[in-house]
This record gives sequence, C-alpha cells and structure tokens, in this order.
Amino acid sequence: MTAPVEAPARRTTPTPPFHHLIRLTDDTGLFEHAQYAIARREHGYCTDDVARGLLVVSREPDPAPALLRLAETYLTFLVHAQAADGSFHNRLSFERRWTDRPELGDWWGRALWGLGTAAARHPAGWIRDSALRAFTAGAARRSPAPHAMAFAGLGAAEILRADPGNELAATLLADAASAIGWPDPDPAWSWPYPHLSYASAALAEVVIAAGHRRGDVALRAAGLRMLTWLRDAHLADGHLRPLPVAGWTRRTVRQRYDQQPIEIAALADACATAAEVTGDEQWLVTVGQCVQWFLGDNDAGVTMWDRATGGGFDGLTAQGVNVNQGAESTLALIATLQHKRTPRSR
Repeated sequence: MTAPVEAPARRTTPTPPFHHLIRLTDDTGLFEHAQYAIARREHGYCTDDVARGLLVVSREPDPAPALLRLAETYLTFLVHAQAADGSFHNRLSFERRWTDRPELGDWWGRALWGLGTAAARHPAGWIRDSALRAFTAGAARRSPAPHAMAFAGLGAAEILRADPGNELAATLLADAASAIGWPDPDPAWSWPYPHLSYASAALAEVVIAAGHRRGDVALRAAGLRMLTWLRDAHLADGHLRPLPVAGWTRRTVRQRYDQQPIEIAALADACATAAEVTGDEQWLVTVGQCVQWFLGDNDAGVTMWDRATGGGFDGLTAQGVNVNQGAESTLALIATLQHKRTPRSR
C-alpha cells in the first residue's frame, strides 16, 4: 500500500507521539499490524513488539496516566509470555491463545531489553520491581542467535545503570558481547559476519556498552569501529539510506529498497550510546539525521509518519511509502524522537 506523502517545508522536531500506540493497544497487548491506521486484530500480538512498547514508555520521565496504563498492559503481557525456565512465547492470537512454544529467539532478547529498561527507568516502583523479577528469571538463559543476545545484553546494560553491582546483568552483558565477536580487520568490512541483516546497529551498541562497563578499552574501540563503519555505510547523498530489508552481503551490490524504520531507530540508539560513553557529540549529528529521515530527509524526500494519527509508516519502497502503520514502525518513530528530545538521556 503506497501513496505519495510530501515532506513538510519546515522539518521541526515533534514530540514523541503516543496516540497511535494507544490506538494499537487493547487490554491484552499491542497489535502487531495495521491496515493504514486500523489495527489488524486477526494478526494478533507478538512479544517482540510488546517488549519494544514497554521500552519506549519506560523511557518517558514523566508519563501521563495513559502511558502508565500502557506500561502495565505490556508488563503483564510479558510476564504471562514467560515460561518457568525463563524463555518466552512470541505469538498470541486475538483469541488469547499462544500459537508457539516458549523459546530463546529474538523475542526473548527483546523481552529482556524491555524488562531491563522498565526495571531501571520506570517511575512506578511496582513496575520496576515486577520487571526486575521477570528480567532475573530470563537473564540466566543464553540464545545461540547473536541478535537475540544483543537485545538481551542491552537490557542488561539498562539494569547496570541502576544497579552497577548486579552480577547477573554484568555476566549477561559480557556474554552478549562475546556472542557477537570482533569486527573483521578489513576496513572495507568492519563487521563480525559476512552478512548484515536487520537492526545491525544493536550489535555494535552492545559491544560498546560491554567495553564501557568493563573498562575494556579494546572492546569498546571494537564496538565503536563497528558503529563508525555501519554509520558511514548508511550515509548517501547527505542523508541516511538505511540497509534494505533483505540486508547486505559482503562483496555484493547493495540494494536500495525496501527501507524500514527499525534500521533508523537502531542506529539512533547506538549513536546515542556512543555519544554518552565517549563524550563525542559528533555521534549526536547522526541521531539528528535519524530524526530527519522520518521528517523527510531520505531518498524519496517524503515524511515517514502521519502527523494526524501519530503512526510511523511501515517502509520506503521503490514505489513510494508504505502507508500502513504497524507497531514496529510506530515504535521506531517514537524511540528515535525520544533521543532528539533528550539526546544524552540513555
């Protein structure tokens, strides 16, 4: 579903909009997909998106009552998604039936990221306490998937902000960095793997965070080298050109489309962390470019969100904007705008 959407003449930074996120949330969880701005109930809910929802609402320093309600809904969903062994279901039907078995996929990592952020940042004490219990139950597990480990490691880094002596979180963060590995010494491909897939900046971010927390100068430098190379790979014609949904394999021609907002949000997160740990405000320039990508400074020169609904558009294709406003793209918009409002708050 595409439509031309003209970029505004003045690209002033809006405040993070939550009204579409509220629209996509019922008393059970967060609907994954939307047709334009209407939730597609038949597709149900997923832990991946609910965890990201808990993350963004927990970042709000003074949440309105509606956002407190979202946090309660998302936290309740994650607690019920978690199995006794710390793994998580991912998919819940609209009829409130789990359609999968609890496992340690990306959703396990994202659940720990959301829970860690809530435990460290949320202003409500009972939410912090409940989130910490669920995080602790899952943090002893390990996934074979590097992305899942990266997301879990970012949750551990959040816990360590509030409780630097938390040994469980420190061990998880260290293990996440080890799971990702070291970048290739070739400056033309400073990455641990021959293929870049989705939300790649999260892998660099967790290596940076682990090096910083451990005082490991070499590890932190490796993460910064990864992120510098990835940032430069995103730049084209003076703006950001995120990696396509198909990814990019070493020594192949990189495709331009389809571009998805999750890549921009992951880059904004990682660059905000790099600015925090290094004090180098050049990283905040990239955060600003991430914001501007949503506001129209992109390959097509179009806005990537709907001001009327508050929803983020699902992607930028060769034919134009996919104007459906699902949870992932809306959460990516909110997360990115949160950094611009308080760029050093991470």
